[in-house]
Amino acid sequence: MKKPLIVVLSSIFMLSIVLAGCTSSKNEDTKAVSTEAASSTTKAPAVTVAPAGKPVSIKVFAQQDKDTDLKTNKFTKIIENKFNIHFDWTTVPFDGAAEKRQISLASGDYPDLYLLIPWVDRFSQTDLLKFGEQGVILPLNDLIDQYGPNIKKALDGNKYYKAMNTAPDGKIYGLTGLNECYHCSYPNKMWLNSNWMEKLKLPEPKTIEDFKKVLEAFKTKDPNGNGKADEVPLSGSTEAYGVHVIPYFMNGFIYDDDRTYLLLKDGKVDTAANKAEWKEGLAFIKSMYSEGLIDPGAFSQNAEAFKKIGDNADVQILGAGAGMHPWIFVESAATAPYVKDYNPVAPLQGPHTDYATYNYPIDPGATFVLTNKASSEVQIAAIKMLDYLYTDEGSIDGIFGEEGKSWRKPNASEIALNDQIQAQYATIALEKGESPRNDMWGPMAQYNQYKAMRDAQVQGTDIYGADGYERRLFQATKLYDGKEAKEVFPHWALWVDPTHADEVNMMQTNIKDYIDQNALQFVTGAKNLDKDWDAYVKGLDALNIKRYIELMQASLDSSTINK
Repeated sequence: MKKPLIVVLSSIFMLSIVLAGCTSSKNEDTKAVSTEAASSTTKAPAVTVAPAGKPVSIKVFAQQDKDTDLKTNKFTKIIENKFNIHFDWTTVPFDGAAEKRQISLASGDYPDLYLLIPWVDRFSQTDLLKFGEQGVILPLNDLIDQYGPNIKKALDGNKYYKAMNTAPDGKIYGLTGLNECYHCSYPNKMWLNSNWMEKLKLPEPKTIEDFKKVLEAFKTKDPNGNGKADEVPLSGSTEAYGVHVIPYFMNGFIYDDDRTYLLLKDGKVDTAANKAEWKEGLAFIKSMYSEGLIDPGAFSQNAEAFKKIGDNADVQILGAGAGMHPWIFVESAATAPYVKDYNPVAPLQGPHTDYATYNYPIDPGATFVLTNKASSEVQIAAIKMLDYLYTDEGSIDGIFGEEGKSWRKPNASEIALNDQIQAQYATIALEKGESPRNDMWGPMAQYNQYKAMRDAQVQGTDIYGADGYERRLFQATKLYDGKEAKEVFPHWALWVDPTHADEVNMMQTNIKDYIDQNALQFVTGAKNLDKDWDAYVKGLDALNIKRYIELMQASLDSSTINK
C-alpha cells in the first residue's frame, strides 16, 4: 500500500507467509456485517439470469500469478456464461503491477475496468479523487442503487466499510473488498516460548515487569540446555505485520497504533509521540534493551532473518517473538521442531494502561474501478458481475474455486472456526504433485468475505496442526479483542482533501520516520532520554506536527463515517 498510512511488504515470499493466516477468514460499531445481515446476503434476482444476445465485451486490466490463467480460468467461464459477457483481459504479473497500472492510465489507452488484487496494488483514495474529478473514473452510486443490491447491503451494514468507499462528496469512485480477518484486526501480538516457560517453571506474565523477569530468566538460566549463553530472549523485525517490539510494551503506557501514532479523545486528534507516557514507555523498553533482553536485530532485520532465529537449526534460541502470527518466525509444517512452542500473551498491564493495538483489517482505496471508456452496457454488466461476488455463492466459488474439487460442504462432525456457529464450507487442499486447478479468482474475488462467513469455515480442532492454524489465531485474538483504547483514530476510513494530499503525504512520511528513528535511538542509547527529549519534541514541532494534526482532524470531520 504505497499510499498514505499503508506499508509495502518487503517481498512476495514473506507476504505469502503472512497471508497464510489471512485468507480463510470492533468495537461494536465495527463488527462485520451481522449474522442476520450475512444470512440475508443472497443472490439477487437481477443477477441470476444472463441476458440473451451477443455477449458484452469488457476490457479488463488485472493481475495474475504464475498459477492462474484468467482467460481459461473456470470461474472466469462461469461468470462469462452467467452474465453473457466476454472478458478481454490485459494481465500483468505481481511484480511491477502498480507501475504498469499507472502507465496504462498515463498512456490514455486504459481499459473499461480495473479488477485488482488488494495486496498487490490498488487505487489510492487520492487517485480516486483525482481521476474522479477528471472524469476518468466513473462514480458507481447510481449503478449500485439500480443493479447492486448485495453491494448496497454490504455498504449499509458496515459503517467503516461504507466510509472507506465513500468520498467526502458522497460519491463511490471504486470499491475495495470486505475481508474481515479477525486475527489481522489485532496485529501486534506477542508469542512466548511455552516450552521454556514450563522448563523454568515460570508463571504467565501479567504485567510488563513480569514479562521482563521472564526474559531475564530466558537469558540467564539456559532454557535450551546447551550450556551456552546463546538464547535470544525477544526478537522481531521491521515489516508491517505486527513484528515491531515497541508497540506491545508501549501499550502499557499510552496507546500505540504502530502506524500513525495519533490518538483520539472526545473526537479530537492528538499525537502520542510527544507525551510524557511515551517517554516513560521508551525508558522501560530501553531498560530491557540495555540488559540484553531484546535482540538488536529486531530493529533492523527483515522477517526472513527473524525466521532464521526462530528456526535455528542447531538448538532452539528464541524466547519470544512479536508478530501477527507465529508462522512468521517459525516453520509451519506439522513436523517442524518448534511449531507448537509459541503461545500468545495477553496485553500486559503497564503503569497506566493495558491496551492492544487495533487496526481495521481492510485497507482504503479501490480494486474495482470503472473508467469512462466503459459504455453504459459495459457498466451495467460489470456491476452485476461484481454484485454476484457479494453473494455467498459468488464469494465462496470466486475465492475458493469449484465445489467438490476446491471446496466442499462440511461433514456433520466438522466444526466451524467459530465453534458457536454452524460450519458452512471446507476448503480442499491441493494433493502433493497436483497441478494448480485454475478454478478460482482467489483474492481478486474477495469482495464480501465478512466475518460471519470467515467464521463459518471448517477448521481442525488441533490448533497446532496446519488445518487448525486459523483456530489457533482465532483463540489468540480473543485475548486482545476489546482491549484497544476507547477511541481509536480511524485512519483507514479517512479521505484527505486532494488539495492537501501532497502536503499530507510528505508530513506523514517525515513525521513517522522521525518518530521511529528517534524511538530506536532512545531505546538503543544513541540518544539520552533525559538530555535529548526536549530537542526531540522541538524537532517534531519543526516537522509541523500541529499542522498535520489539524489536517487529520479535518479529514476525520469530513469523513462519511461521521455522517
